[in-house]
Amino acid sequence: MAWTEWEQLNAEAAARRSSGMQLNGLPAEGGGGGDKDLVVRDNELGKLGNMAYDLRERFRVDSDHARQSTFDASIELFNDGLDTGSALTELHDAWNSKTKVLKEACAHISNGLDFARSQHAKDDVDIETSLKASVISSYLT
Repeated sequence: MAWTEWEQLNAEAAARRSSGMQLNGLPAEGGGGGDKDLVVRDNELGKLGNMAYDLRERFRVDSDHARQSTFDASIELFNDGLDTGSALTELHDAWNSKTKVLKEACAHISNGLDFARSQHAKDDVDIETSLKASVISSYLT
């Protein structure tokens, strides 16, 4: 890279920096979703958390129906000297691994939403307490 090219790139970067950073706003071209603020409704988080938990429980039960019989069949086929037995064992193990990951993901979503609900409730209490304290301090000054 030649020195003049380096200086030109430096000048261009400086020009971009001088245009400033735009926070909490949209570019002049528009875009985005309008003037809505982020809104979190406790009942919606609760419903989503319950749905994730229910999905996990249904999947836990439904994904386990054929587990034992599949494993038993794979052992019998393997003991009879058939390659299908080891393939079925691999399938059984892969299925168990994938279902475990999916159940953990559902639990993670449910727990995350429960945490968000409790954290938002704590934040609301903190904000309310701060507002009351600021109103009280305005009377004292």
